[in-house]
Amino acid sequence: MAPKFTTACTMCPRLAAHLADVRAACPDYHARPVPPFGDEQPRLLIVGLAPGMHGANRTGRPFTGDYAGVLLYETLHRYGFSNQPEGVAPDDGLVLHRCRITNAVKCLPPQNKPTPEEVKTCNVYLEQEIGALAENAVVLALGRIAHDAVLRAAALKPALCTFAHGARHVLPGGRLLFDSYHCSRYNTQTRRLTPAMFHEVFEAIRQSLG
Repeated sequence: MAPKFTTACTMCPRLAAHLADVRAACPDYHARPVPPFGDEQPRLLIVGLAPGMHGANRTGRPFTGDYAGVLLYETLHRYGFSNQPEGVAPDDGLVLHRCRITNAVKCLPPQNKPTPEEVKTCNVYLEQEIGALAENAVVLALGRIAHDAVLRAAALKPALCTFAHGARHVLPGGRLLFDSYHCSRYNTQTRRLTPAMFHEVFEAIRQSLG
């Protein structure tokens, strides 16, 4: 039987050791595997890469307290998936509607770069999350690593569904996978991803969901 997610997970030795070091240096940080956040029965599952050092790794909630969450939470509010346009702390009152946020890798990786083996190991949790979705649900992958992790969780070969911003793919069971560039500081400041580009993806998602 596949293991259930727990914030005590230590399946990846390198990540577990890294988090132990972070907890020692920053005792007020969450510094453990970060659980998914949002609606328990979502129509939209958003998959990021991994917690950021001073964002989710600090707060214990995906995309909370760092720059990458600014555009994401503003957009979720704009399209009716959240009750407010920002997420800064776990006690800020933010509630997601029909939406859930998770990561391909639940632990902070050194240099924000998980190894392929770590992505593979953590995929057991993503597989369960996607498997629990309704058949007409939508998955949004933020970046290529998240895209590939979703395909692995759905037992699809990456060659069958090439990552591209704004692309749409059909997953087993009728679920849809949408791709977007990650809403990281680098991508938004270099204009690789603009708010308008991100909103276009959500327009397509909203039309798909009805």
